Amino acid sequence: QVQLVESGGGLVQAGGSLRLSCAASGRTFSSYAMGWFRQAPGKEREFVAAISWSGGSTYYADSVKGRFTISRDNAKNTVYLQMNSLKPEDTAVYYCAARGVRNGNTYYTSKGSYDYWGQGTQVTVSS
Repeated sequence: QVQLVESGGGLVQAGGSLRLSCAASGRTFSSYAMGWFRQAPGKEREFVAAISWSGGSTYYADSVKGRFTISRDNAKNTVYLQMNSLKPEDTAVYYCAARGVRNGNTYYTSKGSYDYWGQGTQVTVSS
């Protein structure tokens, strides 16, 4: 079992930056591929970014590529999402997710592939 707690959300003006953190507890964090998803009001939860447990492989949704960066610190059991050049359409609740893996370079982009989820953190970007 893995418990995930997100933090770092808030209100920011368009063009600004935020860094989200997701702290994990429970089983060995480095055995988990991690992902970030977001859900805006009235919309489906969508993929944002993913990272392998080794940190060597990452993948981004087209809508955030070049603006967002996912990273992890296995010693701190934490995954991050650095969000730059934020836009009003980035407004959503952001969730981190985890899935146990055996391959250090595996990542997942489908929300159905993840076993554990955090409670979410709100990001609001004003125009």
